[in-house]
Amino acid sequence: MASLVYFTKLSEKDSSVRYAFGEDPTEMVRSLTIDKGTRRSSPDDENTDYLFLKASRKINWVYGESGSWPERGMGAS
Repeated sequence: MASLVYFTKLSEKDSSVRYAFGEDPTEMVRSLTIDKGTRRSSPDDENTDYLFLKASRKINWVYGESGSWPERGMGAS
């Protein structure tokens, strides 16, 4: 079974970037924050589940490839 996660950037500050994410691009009700210095992320709802990990890893992967924080995207597995 395929697993999808969509994300979009909500805000960016000097030290952090915040994203909304979810399984449906029209209903991204959860959010996460990434510390730019460490590239560590935390779920804003404190629920460290598979969907959060998938979104966090994909965002960090895109950043690693491009050198900039993505505006939006999706991951599939």
